[in-house]
Amino acid sequence: MCGIVGYIGHRKAVPVLLHGLQRLEYRGYDSAGIAVLDENKKQIIIEKQVGKVKDLQEYLWGKDIKGSIGIAHTRWATHGPPSIENAHPHISKSGTIAVVHNGIIENHASLKEMLIKKGYTFKSQTDTEVIAHLVEDLYDGNLLNTVLKVAKQLEGAYAIGVISTLEPDKIIGLRKGSPLIVGLGEGENFIASDIPAVLEYTKRFITLDDEEIAVLTKDKVEIYDVNGNKKEKKPFTVNWDIAAAEKGGYKHFMLKEIYEQPRTITDTLTGFFSNLDNPVFRQLDRIQNIVIIACGTSYHAGLVGKFWIEKYVKIPVVVDYASEFRYRDFPVSDKTLIIAISQSGETADTRFAAIDARKKGAKVLSIVNVVGSSLSRESDYVLYTYCGPEIGVAATKTFTAQLITLLLFALKSGLERGNITASEFEEYHKKLNHLPVLINDVLKEDKVIEEISYKYHNAKDFLFLVEV
Repeated sequence: MCGIVGYIGHRKAVPVLLHGLQRLEYRGYDSAGIAVLDENKKQIIIEKQVGKVKDLQEYLWGKDIKGSIGIAHTRWATHGPPSIENAHPHISKSGTIAVVHNGIIENHASLKEMLIKKGYTFKSQTDTEVIAHLVEDLYDGNLLNTVLKVAKQLEGAYAIGVISTLEPDKIIGLRKGSPLIVGLGEGENFIASDIPAVLEYTKRFITLDDEEIAVLTKDKVEIYDVNGNKKEKKPFTVNWDIAAAEKGGYKHFMLKEIYEQPRTITDTLTGFFSNLDNPVFRQLDRIQNIVIIACGTSYHAGLVGKFWIEKYVKIPVVVDYASEFRYRDFPVSDKTLIIAISQSGETADTRFAAIDARKKGAKVLSIVNVVGSSLSRESDYVLYTYCGPEIGVAATKTFTAQLITLLLFALKSGLERGNITASEFEEYHKKLNHLPVLINDVLKEDKVIEEISYKYHNAKDFLFLVEV
């Protein structure tokens, strides 16, 4: 997972790009870099550093790079170790094309071999450098058309940003399988892996779908499909501000998000009970089996949810890693409900597993945190967790919100199927409403928790005994 950001407008690009990288550093922090068209738009200036974004900032201190168009990247290594050579952006042979990329190009080896035969040389071990050379190799006088041709040759998941001295008035953004949003400003526009990267500059966004391409100038944005057909997409407005993505006085984001759990649970409860007419609850009489697919922490939420669903809904449940589900012939039908869980709604394995299941006739219910995310739009039904942005890599508030959502789904489904009474459902509702108070009481014991953690942090195994 890496983070990319791009800017075109009236400001100096470097400060905007560096601020964006700081917001995206949770996506990768082994190296960072920027590519900026100089003020004459005749040269691409590339600056990179191994380490965190602050290392790049310190390196750039005192350098007056005046260009107002640029792209930037913070890296989590997948191909090649952290190094200056492997850090993004990557530039083409002639220096006319610069590229940043988040994802994995599965056929990069064969493309690299083909380009080497044509005389291209490679300075890095990354799959991304292939893209820069391929854009140059296929350039036909029109950058959009060239990127469309490149897209047809790339296999894998990617979000890509491209700038060029050949057409210095634009940025091209391309997305397949990896998240990419477009920020809409006044006399300026942005691309980024995630909304917080540019939220202090705009609250209006467009989410790119798979195999969509955005062409940004400072005054407008145009969206195309992979065949070059222009598309109209309605922007949406984000209703939270950058303060929601800041540390809020806590030492780090994970600690902040631990303390946000009471509010998250309250918001998730409120959101769920304002949407009790969700049509998924009317489909359960025809469902014979439920499959929960997820990755990472979301998978563990699914393991807990299985017991609640089987207890209250009385339908058998299988929990599977989405990455495994995709590659085996798991029997699903139109009587199968897939519950796909993903905080971001962009987890590639979960998304593609859900898409495959829908093709076989299954209905898909997604449990996601990000409104308008790919998974939410690719599902038949959606339940949101209302957590706001989660910056910490380790899931905290999103995990508890997923648990709450799975329990609420099980209880409401059980009510609809006559397995619990209305009074029992209301009793559970009252108890859940009290849960944030109980969690706050636990968090007030943070000093005791810290002492216990310090005492036992080297232990390799724990046995938890709980009195119910």
